[in-house]
Amino acid sequence: MTSGLWELVLQGVWVTVQLLFFSSLLATAVSFVVGIARTHRLWIVRFLAGFYTEVFRGTSALVMIFWVFFVLPPAFGWQLVPMWAGTLALGLTYGAYGSEIVRGALAAVDPAQKEGGIALSFTPWQRMKLILLPQAVPEMIPPFSNLLIELLKGTALVSIMGMGDLAFSGNLVRLALQESAEIYTYILLIYFVIAFLLTRVMRGLEKKLKAGVGKAPKKKTAAVRVPEGSGVS
Repeated sequence: MTSGLWELVLQGVWVTVQLLFFSSLLATAVSFVVGIARTHRLWIVRFLAGFYTEVFRGTSALVMIFWVFFVLPPAFGWQLVPMWAGTLALGLTYGAYGSEIVRGALAAVDPAQKEGGIALSFTPWQRMKLILLPQAVPEMIPPFSNLLIELLKGTALVSIMGMGDLAFSGNLVRLALQESAEIYTYILLIYFVIAFLLTRVMRGLEKKLKAGVGKAPKKKTAAVRVPEGSGVS
């Protein structure tokens, strides 16, 4: 490929990375808010959180992008640029899946830990902040890593809006070269490299969060010098 075509592909990579970053931030925020709401003591809060989860898990991300980009403007009188439309649709959709990860991890914490917080007269927020989340978050990292990779692959859906992401740029290069095998092989490799780097980062984060969780700090022991001839071997 010529340098001009490579520049087009690199621009697509940058757009994809930006979309992944913004949508993952939104999805993470939604995951924790809705996931924690699923464990709330009030049934109405649990119902609304569960309703949101079922709606967005039960609809297509592709159709949601269409809806946000083409249906919202005439309904509310404002238009989102493709980047923010894609961020909103992907963040809300994948956030629904992430909320189940959060809910499941919180539910897996030993009930004795929760009872200990109650015995110490902690408020629900203190129990969540000081007891539940520190133990649950490390367990969320592996499934969140898988969800992040799925989100990366889902970013290709925004090409239907004419957004110049990696998939859209690859299609333009294909039309310019009139050849599919070369460009789509490169596109696959680029997606793989990004996914591999994300996986390594998430594994490093998991090790960091799990380090020391539930372990007592090791005590240093001073070496004692035994005098010669004391009879102690």
